[in-house]
Amino acid sequence: MSNRKYAIEPKKRFSSRVENYIKYRPSYPLKIIEFLKGKKNLAEDAVIADIGSGTGILAKLFLDNGNEVYGIEPNKDMREAAEKTLQGYPNFTSLDGSAESTGLEENSVELITAGQAFHWFDVEESKREFKRILKPNGNVALIWNNRGKSGAEFNSSYENFILKYGIDYKEVRKNEKNVDLFFNYQKETFDNFQDLSFTSFKGRVLSSSYIPLVDNPIFPKMILELEDLFNKHQRNGIIRIEYDTEIYLGKLE
Repeated sequence: MSNRKYAIEPKKRFSSRVENYIKYRPSYPLKIIEFLKGKKNLAEDAVIADIGSGTGILAKLFLDNGNEVYGIEPNKDMREAAEKTLQGYPNFTSLDGSAESTGLEENSVELITAGQAFHWFDVEESKREFKRILKPNGNVALIWNNRGKSGAEFNSSYENFILKYGIDYKEVRKNEKNVDLFFNYQKETFDNFQDLSFTSFKGRVLSSSYIPLVDNPIFPKMILELEDLFNKHQRNGIIRIEYDTEIYLGKLE
């Protein structure tokens, strides 16, 4: 049976993954904040629009830095999860919007961020909208936690697993290359990782938009294979997923 029918429209596809996303998605290293400060792109009073803000993982880094953050998220379930998680931050505002239509005022933010989200954006429409809401000399920072795909035996085995079961994994990764069409940027990479038990490893896998869920006929076979993968590579009941946290920082022309 083809997996094509299980593909979901981008703005709805995370609705059934919110719980796993909250519990098991990696955060971002604090070096991102240090990097932006070092580049004079993150003043303490900077107003930030976090586009595709999801459950608020990236927004929290900037809120903890004291910034005012607008979380722009089109998915109702993800947006409500962020509102609950970040309810203790008076400087957080949650908005039902998208990269192409944020709902923000013209010239209202100093920095636009997007964590794990840019590949869902329409390049031309979002670029037009970002130019509209950015203040003069404002910047854009696109950020990803990208798994290592080579080197460690686990990384290679895990990548093969994702290639086998990911419904539109290749398409999602291909769209990340649109960053070259979007703006001129400087890129910086930081180390990041997660240490996971099998339960948390399974949750991390199921939080990915391209991985089949329980309603898909291949789900039972996939989970058995995932367990075999974990058992082969675990050490004392834990496996480590290593990430390259990449930040692309630039101005829109």
